[in-house]
This record gives sequence, C-alpha cells and structure tokens, in this order.
Amino acid sequence: MNDHMDGDNRRRPSLKRLSLGALCGLLAGYAAIAVAELVSAAVRPESGPVIAVGGAAIDRTPTPVKDWAIRQFGESDKLVLQLGILVVLCGLALFLGVLASRWRRVGSLGILAFGAVGALAATSRPDSTSVADALPSTVGAVVGALLLYWLTGRLGPAAAPATAGEEADRPGFDRRAFVIAATAAAAASTGAGLAGRALNRSQAGSAAASRKSVLLPAPSSKAAPTPPGAALRIKGISPYLTPNDDFYRVDTALVVPKVDATTWKLRIHGKGVTRERTLTFDDLLKMPLVERTITLNCVSNEVGGPYIGNARWIGVPLARLLRQYGVRPPSEGGPADQLVARSVDGMTIGTPVEDIMDGRDAMLAVGMNGDPLPFVHGFPVRMLVPGLYGYVSACKWIQDIELTTFDAYDTYWVKRDWAQRAPVKTQSRIDTPKPFARPAAGTVMIAGVAWAQRRGITKVEVRVDDGPWKEARLAAEDTRDTWRQWSYEWTAAKGSHTLTVRATDGTGETQTEKRTRTIPDGASGWHSVVVTVD
Repeated sequence: MNDHMDGDNRRRPSLKRLSLGALCGLLAGYAAIAVAELVSAAVRPESGPVIAVGGAAIDRTPTPVKDWAIRQFGESDKLVLQLGILVVLCGLALFLGVLASRWRRVGSLGILAFGAVGALAATSRPDSTSVADALPSTVGAVVGALLLYWLTGRLGPAAAPATAGEEADRPGFDRRAFVIAATAAAAASTGAGLAGRALNRSQAGSAAASRKSVLLPAPSSKAAPTPPGAALRIKGISPYLTPNDDFYRVDTALVVPKVDATTWKLRIHGKGVTRERTLTFDDLLKMPLVERTITLNCVSNEVGGPYIGNARWIGVPLARLLRQYGVRPPSEGGPADQLVARSVDGMTIGTPVEDIMDGRDAMLAVGMNGDPLPFVHGFPVRMLVPGLYGYVSACKWIQDIELTTFDAYDTYWVKRDWAQRAPVKTQSRIDTPKPFARPAAGTVMIAGVAWAQRRGITKVEVRVDDGPWKEARLAAEDTRDTWRQWSYEWTAAKGSHTLTVRATDGTGETQTEKRTRTIPDGASGWHSVVVTVD
C-alpha cells in the first residue's frame, strides 16, 4: 500500500512545477494579447480580442446590469469592463499554465479555444464587415498556444520528484535555459505589443490631423447671443454652457472611433428617398450651416444625475437636407416614420421622422462650442434632435441614414427593452448645496438647473423638509431647447434638512413626484439633497 502511495506522489506535480506552469501560462497569455494587438493594427483596432470581447459583453449584458454599471461607475464603466476582462484573462492564463504543466497539449488547446471565442466575438460585432476581424484573436491564440507548449516542455517530465527540494536536479530541467526562454518570450511579447500600439496610434494620427485641419465656416444662421441674466454667477451651479471637456459621455464604444474626415462618407437612402446620395465631409461644410444652443441629455440620467449638458452646436439642418432628397414626414404622406442612423461602431439609433421635420433644430452637427466636434463626441459628424433623449436622436460618428418604419426595424436600444419614442421629461436638479454639505446657519443659496426641451421652463419651486413650496428666481430664458438656471435664498436654521426641487414646464405641467427608473423612457421624480446646517 505504501508503495502505491509513493507512486502517486511521484506522478503528482510539485508545487514548484505548478508555479512554473502558471508563469508559463501568464507569459503565453501575454504573448497572445500582444501579438493580437500587433495584428489588429493591420486589420483595425476594434478587432483586438479585449475590445471585441468587451463589445460583445456589452451587447449581451442585460439592460438592468448596464444601467447599474452606469450608475456605479459613470463614465469609467468601460475602463472597469476592460480591466475586468484582463483580470479574467490573467486568471485563465494561470489556470491553463498549471494545466499544461502536467498536460501540455490540453493547456495549449485551451488557449486556442479562447482564441476562437475572441475571433467569434470580433466577427459578430455590428461594425464587423470582414472575416479578417478574426485574425488578431486567431493569430494571437496560435502564438500563445505554441509558446505555452514550448515553455512547459522545458520544465522536463511531468512526474514530480519523490522528495521536496529535488526540482532543480530533475532530468531535462535546465533552470538557466528556462529563465532565458521566459525572459526572451516576455521581451518579444512586449515588443510586439508596443509595436501594435504605435501602429494603431499612427493610424489614429491621420484622423487627428484631419480634425486639426478643419476650419468651420461661419454659420449662415447664428445662434442669438446668450441673454443677459441667463448665466447666474453662483458658486457651485452648473455653468450655462458646458465646456467640451466636461460634457458627459455615454456610449458603448470601448475604443473611441478615430474617423478621418477626409475619407468619411455619409449615405442617405431608404423609403421615400428619391435621390439616394453619398456625402463627404466637405460636401456638408459647403452647405448652409446653422448655430444653435441645445441641451442634450441621456436617458440613463437618474434624477439629479450628471448626464446632461448644454452646448452651442454648428451643423447642417437635417430636415432641409432630407427634403432635398425627396423625404416627407408621415403627416405629409411620407412612407417612412423612422430614421435609422448608423455609426461607424455599429450602433443604430432610431428617430421619429415627424420629430425631425416638425420645425425643431435637428441637425448633423460638425461643431461644438466653436470647435470641430471632439472625437469622444462624434467627430467628424453626429446627429442631434432637440427634445429627445440621446438614445433615440444623438448618433455619434454617423455614417449611414436609412429611412424606414418602426414596424420594419428595431434599433440597438429598442431590442434591449427601451422605448421606441422618448421625449425628454420635465426635470430639475439641485447643484448647490451638495448632498451632505454642512453650510453655516444664515442665508444659504440653493441653486441648480431645470429643463424641458421643446416646452421650456416657466417655474421652479423649492421645499425645505415638509414645508410649503417656495418659488425660486429663474434666470433669463435663452430658448426652450436649453436648460434654465434657478436660485433660491434660504434662511437656514441649525440642524438636518431635506431640500427638494420641482419644475413646471411651458405647457403648465408640473414635474411629477413619482419616481421611475430610467428604463424604458427616462427617469422621473423630484430631486432632493440632505444637508446639515451648523
């Protein structure tokens, strides 16, 4: 019996061998990712396995989980996802390395299997147009599998020595040769990864150069100057015009598309389009442009949330452009009731044609606050429609416009249980004081913003604890498509207090107290903050 147990011990890999196997797995995984990064430079950056798997994960994540991630991580949600993917890949690489320390072929086949997952994810993405998207994951996996097989082979026979401490004397194991091989593999992988990143950056450089060379023409219809008194000078309130760097970003792109304006094209086609056209960026710049101040907000914005901003946009009036090509709204007998905008990253956004053509300032925007659009906000061209949440109106990096019907096609977010139509709800927010602030007793300025695009804001009221509603002072109105600042001087007594705000829009409807989730068509409810007065 003892002889049998001794035989089992000899067949069981030692802890040291398992540790070396894990190191081999980590090096093989690193090599696979690095080589894939290099190959993706020859295909496109979005075909890399981390980006492809991350994008596929976003597409398949249940809507409540996405909503939770946005609430928890804000604009860092994509970084958290990528880091999570890398952590999982590291764990898998360690496991496959340990497995390969005893069964070399099994471990290597495991890496090939995960390469197949990456290839499938890349080719199944909405923006994939070629089987070449599978190459980065495939080539990377082959290199990783071969490296794992080679490195674990240098550990010598899989059987462990009978006693601890004999690992270095095992026949076939050369410690020095293994260290050299592992170091060379790590160095080569690092070189491949750095080369891939450099090549990807150089490709993005042409897009950056094209943006830098853009000189926006003067709009034929300028926005009216901001009225005196529209921008309150109160510490802590959101600035009336949101700087580009501070403007919120919510989208599904793990890598911000860097589109070269010199090669960008926009196709306009579909039901009711009598003249199908493909436009270039220069074509748009030669058209009469308009400048308008418009508040844009995301449907994922919780009550009191940050995903809203006000900017001055320059662009081509979309309704006028569509009419040039024969498009009529349904109210005039047009056959299409939905405009589907497609982005270069595969996103689809559906907008009611009637809303686009009802006289509001819907546009294909090329400029933001006096500059060409930043890449994160859709350069070279994005769409926006005042009064609608972004997921049904604000396609960034747009490259295709199709006129169709809501019955014929469900867009990305509609397939994920969001509403087909989503006009912006009347909302208000307290910017100052912040939650859990500790202002001194006496006069405390309560201030914030309220919005109801296309309807405007006519009244804002503030309540302290369960007291009566008191009317706040409204800043001057710019247009009904912009938010409106407000303020209220509160004589604060010591103690803990709950401050609540509500707004009334231009139709006379007061913001509802009823709290709803962001799904399916935007959050509702009153915003409150709790403060302690010292």
